[in-house]
Amino acid sequence: MAPRKGKEKKEEQVISLGPQVAEGENVFGVCHIFASFNDTFVHVTDLSGKETICRVTGGMKVKADRDESSPYAAMLAAQD
Repeated sequence: MAPRKGKEKKEEQVISLGPQVAEGENVFGVCHIFASFNDTFVHVTDLSGKETICRVTGGMKVKADRDESSPYAAMLAAQD
């Protein structure tokens, strides 16, 4: 009989969507939110509005097309 294989523990990786900054350093930005009937867009730029720091939509967070415009998808997009 073959020996049992134990469960391998995976290390969780933290995914950062913003710029690379030192620990404890604050980055200021402007959050532009566009909510339509079909989707919700959260777009974070620097103070001048020219450089994009992060852009997330509700459709990026949920798998079903019918859930893109839901309040749940907007909440998930705002958390990032």
